[in-house]
Amino acid sequence: MNEAETRAELIDPKLKQNGWGIVENSKVYREFNITEGKIQVGGLRSKKLKADYVLEYKGIKLAVIEAKSRDVEVGEGVAQAKQYADKMKLDFAYSTNGKEIYFVNKKTGEEKTVTEFLTPDELWNKTFEVQNYWREKFASIPYEDKSGTWKLRYYQEIAINNTLEAIADNKKRILLTLATGTGKTPIAFQIAWKLFQSRWNLNNCELSIKNDELKENNNSPLVKNDVLKGNNNSPLIINDELKVNNNSQFTIHNSPLVTNRRPRVLFLADRNILADQAFNNFSAFPEDALIRINPAEISKNGKVPTNGNIFFTIFQTFMTGTDTEGKPTPYFGDYPPDYFDFIIIDECHRGGANDEGNWRGILEYFAPAVQLGLTATPKRKNNIDTYKYFGEPVYIYSLKEGINDGFLTPFKVKRIKTTLDDYIYVSDDQIIEGEIEEGRLYTEPDFNKNIEILAREKERVKIFMDEANQNEKAIIFCANQAHAAIIRDFVNQLKKSKDPHYCVRVTADDGGIGDQFLRDFQDNEKLIPTVLTTSQKLSTGVDARNIRNIVLMRSINTMIEFKQIIGRGTRLFDGKEFFTIYDFVDAYHHFADPEWDGEPLDGEPCLKCGEAPCVCEKPEPKPCNKCGKLPCECPKEPPQPCPKCGQRPCICKKKVKIKLRDGKEREIQHMIATSFWSPAGKLLSVTEFMESLFGKLPELFNSEEELRKLWSNPLTRRTLLEKLSDAGFSKDDLLTLQKLVNLEKSDLFDVLEYVFNSDIKTLTREERVTAAETTIFALLNPQQKEFIKFVLSKYIESGVDELDQDKLPVLLTNKYQSLEDAKQVLGETANISSLFINFQKHLYELNVA
Repeated sequence: MNEAETRAELIDPKLKQNGWGIVENSKVYREFNITEGKIQVGGLRSKKLKADYVLEYKGIKLAVIEAKSRDVEVGEGVAQAKQYADKMKLDFAYSTNGKEIYFVNKKTGEEKTVTEFLTPDELWNKTFEVQNYWREKFASIPYEDKSGTWKLRYYQEIAINNTLEAIADNKKRILLTLATGTGKTPIAFQIAWKLFQSRWNLNNCELSIKNDELKENNNSPLVKNDVLKGNNNSPLIINDELKVNNNSQFTIHNSPLVTNRRPRVLFLADRNILADQAFNNFSAFPEDALIRINPAEISKNGKVPTNGNIFFTIFQTFMTGTDTEGKPTPYFGDYPPDYFDFIIIDECHRGGANDEGNWRGILEYFAPAVQLGLTATPKRKNNIDTYKYFGEPVYIYSLKEGINDGFLTPFKVKRIKTTLDDYIYVSDDQIIEGEIEEGRLYTEPDFNKNIEILAREKERVKIFMDEANQNEKAIIFCANQAHAAIIRDFVNQLKKSKDPHYCVRVTADDGGIGDQFLRDFQDNEKLIPTVLTTSQKLSTGVDARNIRNIVLMRSINTMIEFKQIIGRGTRLFDGKEFFTIYDFVDAYHHFADPEWDGEPLDGEPCLKCGEAPCVCEKPEPKPCNKCGKLPCECPKEPPQPCPKCGQRPCICKKKVKIKLRDGKEREIQHMIATSFWSPAGKLLSVTEFMESLFGKLPELFNSEEELRKLWSNPLTRRTLLEKLSDAGFSKDDLLTLQKLVNLEKSDLFDVLEYVFNSDIKTLTREERVTAAETTIFALLNPQQKEFIKFVLSKYIESGVDELDQDKLPVLLTNKYQSLEDAKQVLGETANISSLFINFQKHLYELNVA
């Protein structure tokens, strides 16, 4: 009995017998795709992580089952079952061959053979030993799928469930840490959707407190939206004490315990483009529920908007506002502190949660609200305040995981060094403006801030334009807005395109026209603009999926900033197999830092309390002595003019502008080095990569003869490439290695053989074909011979991809115009397929090499 028969005849009936798919709200997912498989060159993916069964009850996934054939020992599936459960953060896993069932309880460490599966209620009660009203209420609300166009990924579902669980447990500060491009805004939408549909709000969220079951007068559980009444039949409001069966007490809010009011949710960002993106992504809500707060509307109406449920604004809007006398009065103060039930803080590491952040006062003012912070940056020394404010994340999903799971696009790095990366003034160069410091070594952080050499910038642009596909979308990160304008102009001078808007600048100074350029760039149907130059504006939060190139022409100072910039390219797009980072500024060293997807560093212990981070009590901040407000709302004094030049800001020290001597620009040389990255995100040299690959090869084949046998069949060859990819050696990496060891005209087979035995004589593809032609053609008729000659010509031209089984229909169409015409010449499909597979074993025979 094979595995499919075992499932149908033995496993499925046992699941039904124990209520799965029968009990209301219980579901059985079969062939459940957990991951999509890492993206490979050619659009192929590595093997998906797929669970045979996933069990769900009351809207929450509870267990995974690995099925094996009845003829296989039940223990053969245990490791896989645990792997899937670990990935999906499930507490329970089963392995079964239909005859036996092996049960794993990850919560207790218990493992044993059992006779049947737990029922839905039994598994629910084991998962949630303490029951919670809101947990079940949230779970009962289906995810919004926009008519089937939205499908949640496994990690998104975990993030949503963990957040809702924290809300159900009355946690007031919640943090989610997910890599850029993994869908933080859709996650926020689904959380808000469930809160909205369940009518959760601050007034009725106390139902789950102390986890006691509240009873009405008829002693039935309080599960309705009715107002809970006291003995005099009036609503329980202020100062009333409600006692439950064990006589414990809890506080009642200043309104009835249970209300029908839908929650008021605030989405808070620090840039209009992020608030606008979120507003558009929340379009499934009723139109009258969505409110975009902006200063113009507040000024026009004379008050802040209150007639909605889901509000979107930026910190800066809330910080503005004046009273009737023109004195600064932040708009957020026009709302009562408990007006919002739930606040989502996007990119929360950028100021809102900082101890001294300008916007911290907003979060403290709305302290009664449950606050959810969204960030892409793991805990580090320079964002410790964020984690101190929100606490540890309820879920973390890293960039490395996203790439390996196939939900983010992988990347390669081209490190570019030139002979003018740094500069010392020499007398034959011309000083156009400013004062040079003779003998000073100007390094990367100085360029385009303290010193400007246009020839250097133009050469960098030329290198990028020569290397890249000029039809692919790119973002170039520059030192400042002026530098972004310079780079924009050089790109347009060197471009092949005739369109004047091929490259545009998008910075804070570009205002509305820059925002329009960005919207056009984000539109995947539009090819223009193709390249954007920027300084800071596009480093975070911009959802443009078809970016193929990230160009670094300014220093990247922190790991947080580095990850955010890399995240601009990680979003998936059809046909996008990878994106390329062109690194002119040695930013690659961040990959070697332990903080690159490593464990967070707690830093040095505090000298006073001995803890890291410090847990010393800080004195309560005091109101401003002048205005009496906390935080201070005094108007800031404008900076004073410089006493020397009289200007504000000072212009005494001008940027030095240098013109290189004639001919020197042509002497600038450059070198490009491609780096490899292990699955763990570790930087590898070519030698280390080859050594690592050499160490892995014996696990996949025992000898050159076995490699030859596997490679000579397109089906086993694909399996071998998938196994290599799973081990961290993608096809793209192998093709790069092929170039580095000067085997570009050879087969990837020769590259693997070379790694396995560097003394072997390698062949070019043309030499291999010439040596094998006699054997290949000996048993073919003229029509077959003509077709195989055509296939071999494509192989010589493009490589082993032309011999993949998926390429056969394309080859037939190219040769014979249609598949039907091909069948007229070569016979039935099965014969053609056999011909295509069988000739390849002769191509890789030992005597050929």
